[in-house]
Amino acid sequence: MLVSPSLLSADFGNLSRDIDMINRSEAHYLHLDVMDGVFVPNISFGFPVIKHVQRLCAKPLDVHLMIVEPQKFVAQVRDSGARIMTVHQEACLHLNRVVQQIKDAGMMAGVSLNPATPVAMLRDIVADLDLVLLMSVNPGFGGQRFIRGTLRKVEELRALIAECGSHAIIEVDGGVNQDTGAQLAQAGADMLVAGSHVFGAPDPKAAIAALAAL
Repeated sequence: MLVSPSLLSADFGNLSRDIDMINRSEAHYLHLDVMDGVFVPNISFGFPVIKHVQRLCAKPLDVHLMIVEPQKFVAQVRDSGARIMTVHQEACLHLNRVVQQIKDAGMMAGVSLNPATPVAMLRDIVADLDLVLLMSVNPGFGGQRFIRGTLRKVEELRALIAECGSHAIIEVDGGVNQDTGAQLAQAGADMLVAGSHVFGAPDPKAAIAALAAL
């Protein structure tokens, strides 16, 4: 299982320490949630922080934009050092165009769905995607309870990916721990985002390793 710990749950007063832990761990990516207080009811951090993190982090950056009009910031995300740029289907009026912009900028293109958005919304674009991120909580805050309907959505998405000949990775974010992670792995997920479960653990490296072993 690919693991992308969420920086949102790190200790921002000891950011270098927490990123050094990620560097020494079995994590495959570092997940960064950019929030604008409009698309989601919270504000997180912006591009200067991402650039700083990129200088410290040996893992590729998995940047998730929970913002309106993400197409305006493709170049800034690229210049911040992102390997993956994920935008929300619900925030993009012209989703195909945004996905192509991300690819033209040299990044992997991801699209995220909120819990109430059906997988079928991606039928006409999933073949062009590198990643689909299913939110298993309502986006905006860490530490929320896992929405169990996500398991069915993972199964539906796995079937859609196969039907459309897509190579997209299935990523899941929200309420991920060892138990829900095991269930998501069984349903067909490829990559897990974990914040509180990792950074709140007595041994964060061990928590990452256990998820990676699923």
